Amino acid sequence: MTVLAPSDDIAALLAIMAKLRTPGEGCPWDIEQDFASIAPYTIEEAYEVADAIARGDLSDLRDELGDLLLQVVFHARMAEERNAFAFGDVVRAITEKLIRRHPHVFGQTPNLTPAQVKDLWDRIKADERRAKAEERALRGLPAPSDAGALAGVPAALPALTRALKLQQKAGRVGFDWNDVGAVIAKIAEEASEIAEARRAGASDDVVAGEVGDLLFAAVNLARHLGVDPESALRGTNAKFERRFASIEAALAARGQTPAGSSLDEMDALWNAAKAAEKRPGT
Repeated sequence: MTVLAPSDDIAALLAIMAKLRTPGEGCPWDIEQDFASIAPYTIEEAYEVADAIARGDLSDLRDELGDLLLQVVFHARMAEERNAFAFGDVVRAITEKLIRRHPHVFGQTPNLTPAQVKDLWDRIKADERRAKAEERALRGLPAPSDAGALAGVPAALPALTRALKLQQKAGRVGFDWNDVGAVIAKIAEEASEIAEARRAGASDDVVAGEVGDLLFAAVNLARHLGVDPESALRGTNAKFERRFASIEAALAARGQTPAGSSLDEMDALWNAAKAAEKRPGT
């Protein structure tokens, strides 16, 4: 029996994954997985990487990056079992892509500004999409369904992030507001439409649609202000958790719980926690 040990060599990780997937001697749970069943874990691990970064925990980040790398190795192993591709093919594909998309580093277009680099990256990606569509046509396959200006925004992205990317793509072809003031006015308009829908007794689906429009407009405002909406909301979530924990602690000191307290009591404690956060040295 092959003895596997911890190692900093990627070959060891590939060997461990192969062992886990080997019928008769591997792990029953790992063996029964497929791409679809593992995909949610891949998304979850990416979020845990982002969480470690937000917390500034580099030790945890190391571990979470390892968990994310495992997802790549897992998918590559399953593909290799189907004779589709292997881990080495994944590495080759990304190295080719990085070299192709950085001609200012590896080619003949040096000394570009960051803005020029971004424009060049977008043009190269567009060329890649066209080449892929042409290659599919030569093989008699239908064109990708996302071949328009909004192409390449995965449906599985978090809704705020996906809204941001859709707006960025639309903006590149001129479909955008000219100033922040217009976006703020749009937010006010969307909020009033929610109120009007409620006054008119609109269905839950209609109200939900209006709320979605308001959220989309809020993402647009964040984009125009140079704020990442996903990061901003994560920060606000953390702030809410922190202040609510302060409310719970203050109530517990009085022998109370949130469920047994009035909204006025909790609101006063919320304002106290908010004020404490703003005081210097606290």
